[in-house]
Amino acid sequence: MFSLFLIIIGYVFTLSVSIYTMIFIFKNQGKYGIKLTANLNFLAIFNAVIIYSTLYLFSVLILFSESINILLWKLSVIFGFISLFINSLIYTFLKEFKKIPYFPFLIFTTLFGLLIGSFFSPNSVQILINSLSTPPFLITDLSIINFIFSISAGLIIGIFQISSVIYYFLLSYVIYITARKKEPVKGLIVNTFIFFILILMYILYITFQLSIFRELHILSLWVNVLSICYILIKRPEMFLELTNKIYYINIYHKSGILLYSYHFTISNDEVDSSIWGNILIGINHILSEFVDPKDQIEVLQTENSDIIVNYDELGFAVVLITNRKNAILKKLMDNFATEFKNKFKDELVEIQDLNKLINVSEFKETKDIVEKNFQMYL
Repeated sequence: MFSLFLIIIGYVFTLSVSIYTMIFIFKNQGKYGIKLTANLNFLAIFNAVIIYSTLYLFSVLILFSESINILLWKLSVIFGFISLFINSLIYTFLKEFKKIPYFPFLIFTTLFGLLIGSFFSPNSVQILINSLSTPPFLITDLSIINFIFSISAGLIIGIFQISSVIYYFLLSYVIYITARKKEPVKGLIVNTFIFFILILMYILYITFQLSIFRELHILSLWVNVLSICYILIKRPEMFLELTNKIYYINIYHKSGILLYSYHFTISNDEVDSSIWGNILIGINHILSEFVDPKDQIEVLQTENSDIIVNYDELGFAVVLITNRKNAILKKLMDNFATEFKNKFKDELVEIQDLNKLINVSEFKETKDIVEKNFQMYL
């Protein structure tokens, strides 16, 4: 059995690292590509440590009264549900951004509603206190306070947690087989195994009411949170490596002539050549006009892709086709356009005259600039 000292030290350390990570996320949202990704991870850490872990400690370490401790424990269970729900969204968006499958989330929502309903029953959660002392007092032995769930409440919690773990493993597998880079996904799979351990400990606690399983659960949670914090601080680009895809980079002259094209991967839209044909015709028309910068279109959208356009005063535009735009892609495009202009400035100045013959083979070395600036997407 773990000592009170170890639990408190673990909580303080995890809390400190979590606060630092949340500040880091808040200040560096652009590193995660999409603000929603940063916000979900911020909420996941805030909920797991600031709310859930705090409610857990207050409910088992300080005896206020039976009713208050039961209320605190019920709230910890509710926010535990919310934590699993947030993590389900993170896993889902790693697979496909903003595409929420109705069936699993309908099940999760239904179970959450059943849990709230069961808690209105007076015997859904009961407390056992192995002490004759008068509350309130600080618990030095973590086995003094114990909670017993009714069959219905315990069953709902168990089904929800098991369903969540199965869902995490399925998504991890799908992400692994579809990811262009396998290495970042290994960390996700390890994280899922830690999830499995902490949920297994909770289910064992519900089943046997032994405080050792409750303590192993919270310690596993903190290990999980610390590993996530490490990834969020040291490897924020992992979310881009797993979720963002670039299909093409095209460079157009203002006459509409394609100077260079780099093919990254196949997009879902490529099967319909007529759609791409119409889009490119429209882009060519925009380029041929080169209207005032405030009127220029910077992003075009199709059902499955975003088309980002970066214009330059030397008469060319970089057109990037991706599954979704983000701040990092825009910055990479700006750097790429600057390097392209500096390398081929003489050639670009020479073809300012629309009557001048354009030799696109002069731009074949653009490949090196593409691979330098967009290495994480190769």
